[in-house]
Amino acid sequence: ACTGIENIDEAITLLEQNNWDLVAAINGVIPQENGILQSEYGVETLHGPAYGPTSHSAAASSAPSSSSAFRHVVPSRQIVERQPRMLDFRVEYRDRNVDVVLEDSSTVGDIKHILENELQIPASKMLLKGWKTGDVDDSTVLKSLHLPKNNSLYVLTPDLPPPSSSHSGALQESLNQNFMLIVTHREVQREYNLNFSGSSTIQEVKRNVYDLTSIPVRHQLWEGWPPSATDDSMTLAVSGLTFPCHRLTVGRRSSPVQTREQSEEQCTDVHMVSDSDGDDFEDATEFGVDDGEMFGVASSALRKSPMMPENAENEGDALLQFTAEFSSRYGDCHPVYFIGSLEAAFQEAFYGKARDRKLLAIYLHHDESVLTNVFCSQMLCAESIVSYLSQNFITWAWDMTKEANRARFLTMCTRHFGSVVAQTIRTQKTDQFPLFLIIMGKRSSNEVLNVIQGNTTVDELMMRLMAAMEIFSAQQQEDIKDEDEREARENVKREQDEAYRISLEADRAKREAQEREMAEQFRLEQIRKEQEEEREAIRLSLEQSLPPEPKEESTESVSKLRIRMPSGEFFERRFLASSKLQVVFDFVASKGYPWEEYKLLGTFPRRDVTQLDPNKSLLEVKLYPQETLFLEAKE
Repeated sequence: ACTGIENIDEAITLLEQNNWDLVAAINGVIPQENGILQSEYGVETLHGPAYGPTSHSAAASSAPSSSSAFRHVVPSRQIVERQPRMLDFRVEYRDRNVDVVLEDSSTVGDIKHILENELQIPASKMLLKGWKTGDVDDSTVLKSLHLPKNNSLYVLTPDLPPPSSSHSGALQESLNQNFMLIVTHREVQREYNLNFSGSSTIQEVKRNVYDLTSIPVRHQLWEGWPPSATDDSMTLAVSGLTFPCHRLTVGRRSSPVQTREQSEEQCTDVHMVSDSDGDDFEDATEFGVDDGEMFGVASSALRKSPMMPENAENEGDALLQFTAEFSSRYGDCHPVYFIGSLEAAFQEAFYGKARDRKLLAIYLHHDESVLTNVFCSQMLCAESIVSYLSQNFITWAWDMTKEANRARFLTMCTRHFGSVVAQTIRTQKTDQFPLFLIIMGKRSSNEVLNVIQGNTTVDELMMRLMAAMEIFSAQQQEDIKDEDEREARENVKREQDEAYRISLEADRAKREAQEREMAEQFRLEQIRKEQEEEREAIRLSLEQSLPPEPKEESTESVSKLRIRMPSGEFFERRFLASSKLQVVFDFVASKGYPWEEYKLLGTFPRRDVTQLDPNKSLLEVKLYPQETLFLEAKE
């Protein structure tokens, strides 16, 4: 409007040569005096590089001065020798950055072919994201996109598996470090202690601060970033932040007054406005767009019944109704919502074996938000999002439309996540819903990794889910390692306990056997003693019952018997010839040789005297006047 230049390529060339300073670019085309923009009719012929700084100075100095106020001018045809315009692209893929320089006559497919050689990824598997315009395909010519000289893009490869968690090198070590950012909210004088991995980008930090302070990214005014942090797509590991702790200050950018200095500030920052990504729908209500009318559908047609009954006693029944109503509104292609209480969802996601654990995604729905239908139909029901959530997340949902249900969730949130998270959700305005909370379970607490608002895109949502998954995967690997070590220790302890138990059983069995043996020996000893006592008593009784031994000079017939014991010793005794043979047996038994166990044998002739009738006399059995007998144990 000021210069009459209608060729967009020429306008972009001018802006690039003046570092995108709009006022400087205009002053380079239109003569000026004392800082007041001037103009005149005339013909300007430029030679050499188009709109070069030297050419403009010459043009400005040669033009006649004028004290009149600025007048709109349409310059006549200008002759410009235009060189091929070069575009710089910084393409980020996972932990790599690739710089690509191409002419603006190239296509998007040319960029992919270069990236295919650099990243070793088939071009057909790449999704090249970050364009500031509408639909872009491989045949799109870069010139038609009206791009600035410097551009930032990123590559998504949803069809390829995520990278391994084990990396080496100093850069990877920095990416795995955790940075503590102490962010001071200038207007309310409040500090937030935020933990980010080194792989997080500056843009992610700004979006998270937006979640906490409700200051949109494009309205944030920062202090404290290092001079090297020139691009919001940079990761914290390479941005020059102080490790492990860095202080930052954020405030809301005031509404600009149209002064030259503020205009310059706005023009200098104009290329960053589109980087906010998350604010595209922020002011939708200012254009008179109602929730149900965004797709030409009346609100009553969208809300035939509430998503969740008010004051539901059973959370499982409430989630069943939520799932059914969600399917009826947005179709069957949606995340699989966990049916049960929030505590049950925690148990399912966090408290199994480390290899089976998942992240917990909490979807907070609000029917009165202008963003709800867009978020549900375009983002939450996208096949890539549904597939990624089903593989890596337990998804739980709640409806915040009714005040009673809202209060109930805030109570649950305070109990499980603390008052800070609950206050953050409590301060969210209706038009900032729906919300998507990413929760990671830790040993002692549950950590909210991310709060995603409804004013996002499918690519942005996928990137934030993947970023949360990277953090979770690193933590999961540590948990798996700890669990394996703990199980190994427990297995060793169980083996030791089992060996100890077996040893105790063997010792107890051995002790019991010894006790039984001792008891048996004691019993046998008791029996032996009793038998000996009984035998001794019998012996004494027999000894006392024996008739007295007759004297040698006795007038009666006397038989002299000499008895040889098994030990070889002899003992002799005189008996009356008229005495019964039983008296001899009693005498031998009184010496400890009962006739039940021993037999008494004669020599000549050899005979077993114990087989004779014990009632016969010694004379009758021919043991008179003397005889030698010997004892022999019976078999």
